[in-house]
Amino acid sequence: MATKSGNPHQGNWLLVLAVVLLSALPLLLVDSEFAGTDDQGTEAITAIRPGYEPWFNPVLEPASDGIESVLFAAQAAIGGGVVGLVIGIYRGRSQAHSGRRPH
Repeated sequence: MATKSGNPHQGNWLLVLAVVLLSALPLLLVDSEFAGTDDQGTEAITAIRPGYEPWFNPVLEPASDGIESVLFAAQAAIGGGVVGLVIGIYRGRSQAHSGRRPH
């Protein structure tokens, strides 16, 4: 993405800045408590059916909310890595079949 100033990476930095602002501004400007969907789902179920009992119990119960957040982030990172790996493998294969060099 070339810009008028001649710096081809300036547009990329503007996009990164826009993503950061779009991610951070709601957290800074909205004054509310963010709760997990698990908590909201549990509250909704007990409101609809007070005597409901779950079908099973968790295999591993994290010691704190912080550990649970770290485990969730690690799971998301591993999943993103696997998706990126698969996309990279397929892109490499398609470029190899077409005779193009990867960038």
